[in-house]
Amino acid sequence: MIQTRPDRRAALGLLAGAAASGLSACSGANDGVTRLRFWAMGNEGDHVGDLIPEFERRNPGVKVQIQIVPWTAAHEKLLTSYAGDSLPDVSQIGNTWVAELSAIGALSPTPTAARDLLTDQFPAVLDTNAVDGRAMATPWYVDTRLLFYRADLLARAGWDQMPTTWADWKRAMHAVKRAAGQGNYAILLPINEFEQLLTFGLQVDEPLLVDQATRGNFASPGFVAALAFYKSLFDEGLAPVASNTQISNVWTEFARGYFSFYMSGPWNVGEFRRRLPPQTRWMTAGVPGPTGPGASAPGGSSLAVFKSSPNQEAAWALVRYLLEPGVQAEFARITGDLPARRSAWSTPSVANDPYLKAFEAQLARAEAVPKAPEWERIVTEMQIVAERMVRGEYTPEAAGAEIDRRADRLLEKRRWMLERGRTT
Repeated sequence: MIQTRPDRRAALGLLAGAAASGLSACSGANDGVTRLRFWAMGNEGDHVGDLIPEFERRNPGVKVQIQIVPWTAAHEKLLTSYAGDSLPDVSQIGNTWVAELSAIGALSPTPTAARDLLTDQFPAVLDTNAVDGRAMATPWYVDTRLLFYRADLLARAGWDQMPTTWADWKRAMHAVKRAAGQGNYAILLPINEFEQLLTFGLQVDEPLLVDQATRGNFASPGFVAALAFYKSLFDEGLAPVASNTQISNVWTEFARGYFSFYMSGPWNVGEFRRRLPPQTRWMTAGVPGPTGPGASAPGGSSLAVFKSSPNQEAAWALVRYLLEPGVQAEFARITGDLPARRSAWSTPSVANDPYLKAFEAQLARAEAVPKAPEWERIVTEMQIVAERMVRGEYTPEAAGAEIDRRADRLLEKRRWMLERGRTT
């Protein structure tokens, strides 16, 4: 059971003295209008305002005040606003923040009257928004990572379709590297990013954390196999030992054949369309796994209603409106985001896009990542160790043990609390 500490400033420790930010009270000066404060980030913040007039038309007593928050500041801003009792009514949040915001008691669980919002969605995405079986946020848009690949170079290398297993994919990568010519590689796996290794790690039937998410399981045979496969791509010269900052322009290098496989998300579909020369034949495909099509992590953003909001009914009405399939389809059109509601995928703008078909299939195979509040710090440590492994400091077995050691250290407080029958 989740317990909220009575002193929320104490719950946030060092954040207690941080300056809380936010707008003034939601209600106007006795004018009978409910003013909902809605925080949105990045591209979504730039475009969601286009959808609000119709919501306000349907709800004449409600006005929505949108504040755009940079993604780089959003996580800390939410925490400091929680400390200062100044959270908005509704906010876009990253899926991986749900466990943390739930642990401190900030989120208003999905009410029974809004449970229909949880139907018609991808199971793994819903899972990322649930804590102890209870929905704590509502998926707004989804994403996941899969492969963008040079279909022309793959065909030239003798492969008429994308392989679906690690072994076949590696053979195809060697063939593509030969076809691309000297000085080129098969795949780009930036060593300062964790997402690619995490994707490989999700292919195996072993959890990444065990014992109620209090200990790492990265030394398990399955994850060590993922580490070994990842490392082999560098050892065999299929991937350059490079960070993303060393690649001046991803699209230019992809077009010239410096690499032919690139793991990314739906935000890059529009970029590839705009930036690649017309003669470059490319396509998207699901991620191969050890024995067949593999899994990936569900991503995207969710809509959270905060427990502190005095406008719960209006806040949930806004969430319900933004989750309508027609509104989802329109939002996808203006932002390029993928709809969370599966029924919205049947709209022509989504269904007829050849580059999006692989995303729907990949999302259906997605696997939720552990819901420990420390997860983002754990994958950062995973990436640091993996880079050192690629550079020869660790074997895959030693790397798995080292990631476990670092994860266990980060999870030490969680273990201590669970051992005493407490959770936060």
